[in-house]
Amino acid sequence: MIFSYNWLQSFFQAKLPEPKKLAEILTMHFAEVEEIKKDGQDFTLDIDVRPNRAGDCFSHLGIAREIATITGLKYIGDTYVNLELREDKDLKAKDFIQVEVKLQQACPRYTARVITNVKIEPSPRWLQGRLKVCGLRPINNIVDIANYVMLETGQPLHAFDGEKIESQKIIVRFAKNREKIVTLDEQKFDLNPDVLVIADEKKPVAIAGIKGGKLPEIDKKTKVVVLESANFNSQTIRQGSKKLNLKTDASLRFEHGIDPNLTELAINRAAYLIQRIAKGKIAKGLVDFYPKKVLPKIIKLDLDYVEKLLGIKISVNEIKDTLKKLNFKLTETRSLRKTNQIEVEIPSFRLDVNIPEDLIEEVGRIYGYQKIKSVFPISFLVPPKRNLDIFWEDMTKDILKEAGFTEVYNYSFISENDAKIFKSFQNLIELENSMSEEQKYLRSSLIPNLLKNIQKNQDYFSEIKIFELGKVFEKPAKEERILTGVITGDAFFQAKGVLDILLNKLGISNIFYDEYRTAAEEREICWWYPRKCAEIKVDGERIGFLGEISQRILNEFKLKQKVIYFDIFFEKLSKLASEEHEYRPVSKFPSAVRDIAILVPYQVRVEEVLNKIETVGGSLVRDIDLFDIYEGEELPGGKKNLAFHIIYQAEDRTLSSKEIDELQNKIIKNLEEKPEWQVRK
Repeated sequence: MIFSYNWLQSFFQAKLPEPKKLAEILTMHFAEVEEIKKDGQDFTLDIDVRPNRAGDCFSHLGIAREIATITGLKYIGDTYVNLELREDKDLKAKDFIQVEVKLQQACPRYTARVITNVKIEPSPRWLQGRLKVCGLRPINNIVDIANYVMLETGQPLHAFDGEKIESQKIIVRFAKNREKIVTLDEQKFDLNPDVLVIADEKKPVAIAGIKGGKLPEIDKKTKVVVLESANFNSQTIRQGSKKLNLKTDASLRFEHGIDPNLTELAINRAAYLIQRIAKGKIAKGLVDFYPKKVLPKIIKLDLDYVEKLLGIKISVNEIKDTLKKLNFKLTETRSLRKTNQIEVEIPSFRLDVNIPEDLIEEVGRIYGYQKIKSVFPISFLVPPKRNLDIFWEDMTKDILKEAGFTEVYNYSFISENDAKIFKSFQNLIELENSMSEEQKYLRSSLIPNLLKNIQKNQDYFSEIKIFELGKVFEKPAKEERILTGVITGDAFFQAKGVLDILLNKLGISNIFYDEYRTAAEEREICWWYPRKCAEIKVDGERIGFLGEISQRILNEFKLKQKVIYFDIFFEKLSKLASEEHEYRPVSKFPSAVRDIAILVPYQVRVEEVLNKIETVGGSLVRDIDLFDIYEGEELPGGKKNLAFHIIYQAEDRTLSSKEIDELQNKIIKNLEEKPEWQVRK
């Protein structure tokens, strides 16, 4: 924002510091001065005014107030602009113009004045010079005065030829669809209901807060000037400016917000200058729409809190003096004296000050942040309470990554086609406003999207091992976290091994894989092979499933290999997990492995076979691993083959081959006591 050095000087009795020194002072306490230029007998200062100070400092008066506060120079700006008007008692403003505001929220205040018998001619040289220094082109005395007062006070104004306004009535409203306007610079705009306009009885005459229209412009024949000084909603002006792609000095100020109480000061200042320069007569009275007056805010400031927040002790008198220099009024009531508090009245033009911290920031700024030494904070570090959900989640992910898995993140939605493939419409939650047909339902399983991941990557990798930990959803309002992993290829027992590693590292023991028996009606809709699915149990409680995806699903997703999956209810897993692990010393004596294969009826559960082996083997059977389940046409009808590794080991001695063979034969004999069970030799 460009400011004239000579213009700023006019608001002070004493001489301002030289431009370069003034720039240093402003940069240190207010905002950076980006450039200083010599312009004839004047200097221009390009000041990077912060957006929060636009309401009062996009003006020469606002910058002058800052200079006065920082330097201590006597400021006379208020008496400079608050001059008494000489109104003509025979003329009344309301006889020349009426104002109607359709929406108070869009226009909180609209102020108008009327000046008659004006003489339109070029502005005085001093006025033209100041406009040129600030980058504006002089036009005529009336328009130049409106622009001059905007640069001086920060309040945009507009001047209409009063005799060109239809029915002598100004209406503030939103534009009608397809309304048109030609602006002062001959640009044509198509308006819409998002744009606020100033209109007469028939048509728009200006784009509110942005630019005036061509029809009621001031020209050499103008005798009656209607001055507009209004306050518009910043969001409304920003929206209209963006719609029309039109930025002006006025819109820039309105977009950042302006004090509604500024309209009267600015319009009186402009009327005074028109009376003085254009020899006009000021009609008596203001036409003023101001239904909800904005009053100064009152903020309670704890003086002890100033030191606490700034980290430095500033005397109470210095704090109060600083606030007074900033035009804040202080009051100290009896009830506040004991608590070392003061009440601060904030001028309505300081839109940026709303809370005590804003006041303390102002004190620190004027005191000088460079005077506040940097010190290390003194505090007690209290470790946060451990979040077990996050802890077990991170540990689970790390274990699976170490096992060669890659984590994926998918959307929480599936398509209608996915639902049909998995035949799972019954409990799906449909989105009211889905983003696309591919995201119509909330997922009830992580598997569909994981299979899509495999589909997109199967041409590039011979083996894919991925997992996802995420939420699934079901009617009426069920939501739970599931851990799902998939492996391509003939990897049923590889997946089982991964699960064993995962559960053991999470401190979970007593793991058991139980054959999952699917009811006849479920077999039609399930997505796994009914005979190749196991329940994962811990202490008899089911915590998930391990299985192979059915060929029907593989065909639907055009997958080229078998896919093994595991599903774990993560909430149950995290409750069972423990950082404590049972210590079992490694035996000094070697183990021996014997394999055994047994043909059993299809309905026999693996658990039954394991129980018999463990009962006979006793403490000498260290572990039993099921490594194969086979069902084929060459086997007798209704039969399946189970193959186990039996690990023999003693705690106190090395087992001889004879002992192991005797125990193995004893186990076989016990298994064959069942007439339909046959140990394969």
